[in-house]
Amino acid sequence: MRSSIFNAPDVMSEWPLFTTVEAVRPRFANGTAIMVAIGGWGDTQGFSEAAAMESGRKLFARNVKAMVERTGADGVDIDWEYPGGNGEDYKQIPNAAKAWEIEAYPKLLSEIRSALGPDKLISAAVPGLPRDMIAFTEDTIPEIIPSVDFFNIMTYDLMNRRDNVTKHHTGIRLSLDAINRYLENGLPPEKANLGFAFYVKWFRTDPQGGCDRSPIGCKTVRMEDPSTGADLGHAGAFSWHDPVPSELSTSFEKALSEGKYDSEGGGHYFWDPEENIFWSWDTPEAIRRKFPAIMATKDLGGVFAWGLGEDAPGWTHLKALTAGMRGYSQMDGDEEVGSDTSTPTKQVGGKGASSQPSGTRRKEEL
Repeated sequence: MRSSIFNAPDVMSEWPLFTTVEAVRPRFANGTAIMVAIGGWGDTQGFSEAAAMESGRKLFARNVKAMVERTGADGVDIDWEYPGGNGEDYKQIPNAAKAWEIEAYPKLLSEIRSALGPDKLISAAVPGLPRDMIAFTEDTIPEIIPSVDFFNIMTYDLMNRRDNVTKHHTGIRLSLDAINRYLENGLPPEKANLGFAFYVKWFRTDPQGGCDRSPIGCKTVRMEDPSTGADLGHAGAFSWHDPVPSELSTSFEKALSEGKYDSEGGGHYFWDPEENIFWSWDTPEAIRRKFPAIMATKDLGGVFAWGLGEDAPGWTHLKALTAGMRGYSQMDGDEEVGSDTSTPTKQVGGKGASSQPSGTRRKEEL
C-alpha cells in the first residue's frame, strides 16, 4: 500500500490491496504469517509527511493498526526507501533537506509498534548499499531495534544506474559489506534477513572502458541523467517470467550459455563484447554458495527474496533458496541436525517472501 494512505484523517472502511489476506492464507503452509508492505521505491512523501511531527506519527500508526485489524494481516513491512535521502527523488530533494528524517524514522517505527502491540510483526526493508544507509547508523539502529522484529536487508541492486563501473548486483562480497555494516552498527544477527534477487540485471558498458581486460570493475556508459536522476535507458532488469526484450534476446542467450561465476566477488555474470552489455544475476548455484559464505558465517536470522512471482514458472531460484534455508535451519555449527523447522513469512504486495528459522531465535524476537 502507498504510504500516503495512512495520513488520511479519517479511518478508511476499505483498504486497497490487489488481493486479500484471506485469499492468500490457504496458498501457504499453516502458520505462515501474512504481512502487508507499506511503501516501496519512489514512495517517500507519505512517510516524510507522517514522520515530521508527533501528531503525524500517531495518526499514521493509528491507521496502520486499523488496516491490520480490518484486513486480518499478521503485521506490516515498512518499506521507506530511504529515510535521510538517496531515494528516487534525490535530485529533486537533496539529502540535506531530509537530514531530519534520520531521527524521525525510529520515532515513526516506535509509534507503529505502540499501536500494533507486541503480538503483531513489524519488519523493515532497508538499503543494501552503504551509501544509502544514511539513517542506519550506530546511533540510530539501537533506537530502531525495539520496534522491529527483523530487517530485510536489500542485498541486491548493489549495482544500479547511479554507478559507473561494473560489479555484481547481488554478489557475496558486496552483500557481506552490507551485512557487516549493520552488524557493526549494532543490529543483532538474528534480526537480519539476507536478500536474494529473483531477476536479471543488465548494463551498457563503455566500448573504451577496459571490459576486454577485466569485465568486473570496468567503465559503463552514463546511465542516469546527472541533473534529474532520470533513467537514460542504458540499464534495466527483467524477471524470469518476463519475455526477454527483443533487443536484448541475442545477448541474453549468450549470457545464459557462457556466463561464469566470479569466485572473488561471488557473483554470476557475463560480458558481451559485441553488444557491450554486462549481465548480472543469481543462478541456483550462486544462491547455494551464499549460505556457507554469508548466512552461516554471520549467523543470520533468515532470508527473503524480491520477488516471489518473478521466479515463475520454473521456480528454480525459489527451490534453491528453500533448500538452502532448510539446510541452514538444521545446522548446529557445521553439522546438520533435526528436521526442517523453517517458518516462512509471505508479504502481500511487498518485498517478496521472507523466512526465518523457528525456535529459540524467533521466540526471542517476538
